[in-house]
Amino acid sequence: MRKVLIILILLLFAGAGITGFWFWQKNQYSKEILKLEILGPEVAQAGDEVEYLVRFKNNGKVRLENSELIFSAPEHSIPQDFPARRIVRKLEDIYPGQEQIYSFKVRVFGKENEVLTAKAWLRYQPKNLKARYESKTTFTTQIKFVPLTFEFDLPLKVEKDEKIEFSLNYFSNINYLLENLRVKIEYPEDFEFVSASPQPLDETEWKIAPLVQADGGRIEIKGIVRGKEGTQKIFRAKLGLIENGEFWLLKETVRALEIIEPSIYISQLVNDSPDYIARAGDFLHYEIFFKNIGKTPIQKKFLFVELEGEFFDFFSLKSETGEYGRGDNTIIWDWKVVPALRFLDAGAEGKVDFWVKLKEAGDIPLGLKNPSLRDEITLGGVKKIFEVKVNSQIKLSQKVYFQEEFFGNSGFLPPKVGERTTYTVLWQVENSWNNLKKVKVKSILPTGVKATGKIFPEDAKFTFDSKSREILWNIGEIEAWLGGQDVPLTLAFQIEFTPESFQKGEIPNLVGEAEVLGKDVWTLEILQEKAPPVDTTLPDDETVSKEQGVVQ
Repeated sequence: MRKVLIILILLLFAGAGITGFWFWQKNQYSKEILKLEILGPEVAQAGDEVEYLVRFKNNGKVRLENSELIFSAPEHSIPQDFPARRIVRKLEDIYPGQEQIYSFKVRVFGKENEVLTAKAWLRYQPKNLKARYESKTTFTTQIKFVPLTFEFDLPLKVEKDEKIEFSLNYFSNINYLLENLRVKIEYPEDFEFVSASPQPLDETEWKIAPLVQADGGRIEIKGIVRGKEGTQKIFRAKLGLIENGEFWLLKETVRALEIIEPSIYISQLVNDSPDYIARAGDFLHYEIFFKNIGKTPIQKKFLFVELEGEFFDFFSLKSETGEYGRGDNTIIWDWKVVPALRFLDAGAEGKVDFWVKLKEAGDIPLGLKNPSLRDEITLGGVKKIFEVKVNSQIKLSQKVYFQEEFFGNSGFLPPKVGERTTYTVLWQVENSWNNLKKVKVKSILPTGVKATGKIFPEDAKFTFDSKSREILWNIGEIEAWLGGQDVPLTLAFQIEFTPESFQKGEIPNLVGEAEVLGKDVWTLEILQEKAPPVDTTLPDDETVSKEQGVVQ
């Protein structure tokens, strides 16, 4: 009996174990039953719009509840149809056998051969289970090509301590508007930055205007290369865009130049000066000197000069020994014509020259600022660049009126001895392409004439010294006038004239010769312009005849 009882107890435990195992097996769940994958292109170009398809399927027999899909777009990508690079979507219950696909479009960026990774997670809770599960997957896309041109235009060889000009050229063939662009440059050791155009954010970084397809530009940099002969200097530059404060590299370029031992020294004079400052309308005589500072003769060389600048009148170009075409900006001197280019012994010097006229101010295009005349000289592999700065052009006009709308003049016309007559003097100043500072206009009032104190505008810095009889308008700074809408700076002031007896029958001056002075901020020269005196006939006032200018 006891033996039977033991057998029954063992059978009971065995049955309970079998039931528990069956129940556990029925309720277990493997996350592998949910298939999750990302479909997309394996390669793309920078700037392409890429579509990632996130596909999942419930291969199990249990409904999946409280589900959410998380998609993370690759780094260096901009979402096109969802707000942020990482997005979470709540899902409906996923039934057994159900398959769904979600699309996510992004625009991808990056440098060539960069690998971008898209990620996806699916979180869910099988029915009748409290545990939550997560499936995840990734997909990579490689940037095979960046449709951007980005390269240095840099000489291969330079002399020690030579001032050079080079450029970074860029061009976009991406069918997308590129915004928030930046260019960053790394200079070699001992490189001295001088200037750049356009103006950089600092000496090494530029903000670039937005680029559409088939659009490009250039950054021009001036500097001095220092170092020992025979050493190489490495220049590096990167082009990318700023997105959420992060720099996304799109293109980079590297260029080396070698510092060489100089063999030719090139210099020039313009109108007998090494530092000539030009003016519109000038006639310039260029003298180019070249000296063999090497140890061996220089033989059978050509010398090239290329002129750049809106001020040059290339049709006026003239050279007795150089070759050029009508309207060309390039002159070539052939060694067959110039003996010093045929054979130049060590220590010997040669010279060529040419003449060219500058355009008059009225023929200069609008929009120029801080202009210069650039000439690039090439001889025997040596390149030298010179610049001649151009002064701004300042104009002054001086007019006197009896009939005007500023103050309302009174008195006798013609003026009478011992009687007071008032007039209005109008000064106008015009500037051109450079900023000016410390600008002032001055003149002398003749005997019998004095200022009344009436001026317009009333806040103008105008003074009259009764002892020296000098009138002065202190303007201060004048910006460069680059467009066609600028109007002259104008000052109106009233004077009174009381003729004396010795002036009867005469036509006296009401105001002496006027002069404007100012410092050109670009060239640092003092500019000066004069306007003639004005007498009582008032040539600019059409209401006054010459007879009315004779003192009675």
